[in-house]
Amino acid sequence: MSAGLPPGMATGIAAGLGTGAFWGTTFVAPLMAPGFSSADYTAGRFIACGLFSLVWLLWQTLRAPAGARAALWPDAAQARAATWLSLLGYTGYYLLLVYGIADVGAPLPALVIGTLPLWMMLLGKPDHLRWAALLPGLVLTAGGMALMIQVTSAEAEVGGTGHFWRGMLLATAAMLCWLAFGLLNARWIRRHPDIKSMAWANWLGLAAGLGGLLIWLGWGTDWSDLLSRPGLGIFVFVCTFTGIGSAWIASVLWNVASRRLSTSLAGQLVVSETVFALIYAFAWSGEWPATAQLLACVLFVAGILASIRAHR
Repeated sequence: MSAGLPPGMATGIAAGLGTGAFWGTTFVAPLMAPGFSSADYTAGRFIACGLFSLVWLLWQTLRAPAGARAALWPDAAQARAATWLSLLGYTGYYLLLVYGIADVGAPLPALVIGTLPLWMMLLGKPDHLRWAALLPGLVLTAGGMALMIQVTSAEAEVGGTGHFWRGMLLATAAMLCWLAFGLLNARWIRRHPDIKSMAWANWLGLAAGLGGLLIWLGWGTDWSDLLSRPGLGIFVFVCTFTGIGSAWIASVLWNVASRRLSTSLAGQLVVSETVFALIYAFAWSGEWPATAQLLACVLFVAGILASIRAHR
């Protein structure tokens, strides 16, 4: 894949695809631990991410020379940036999405969130790149999304509490939160090339962990009730796996991709999350995907390849 690509671009693409692979696990992971609320799952995931970030930072601090330890921890301005961005792309995004799903069910909010790659491609286009070059990737991705919308609309019934417009507003707000995070996070790490991707992931993880704790205190299940739930061990495992994998590791990989790729190409790679999520879901259920879903995945992959060619 690296043949003919500019230096660092292959690494960025691999990191972006790796991010999608980890993000895709969040769609099937809750199926492994039924019986727990979305707020509990969201809080548990980010608390696990925060604890892992804290342990990693403490371990790095102990190993680092005395003069280099302070640089591992954020200063006041960096802490504010990490808190604000983690609210946009981590806890705030998921909390809005959770309550949107509670109002209208999962399929419609999933479709709203699914438009993110197109918005990032449109808003993150480099100045030197012509729209004509970006058009094939946009058309292929939009075609794949149209097929997914058709399948989802045909199979889904609106669930939740029946507050349709409120739920759609919450889902749209969640999409806008992550869109802002994707654009602002990419700009921040490009403006601070001295901050390593892993350090930034740790700072975001710490902030997300605090946010997850607040979510659990405000909306989570009471501690005694949580301990009495059957399947608690699986729930803890799922939260730990997604907290470390799809939050912390994915954050490191996404930072690498955002640093090495334009926002439009990184945004294109977000569709790989949908492809991996479908693969995991089909593997978990043991069922073959519908023809339209297979064709959508083909269009998504073709869109990624077209976008790579345009940005090369």
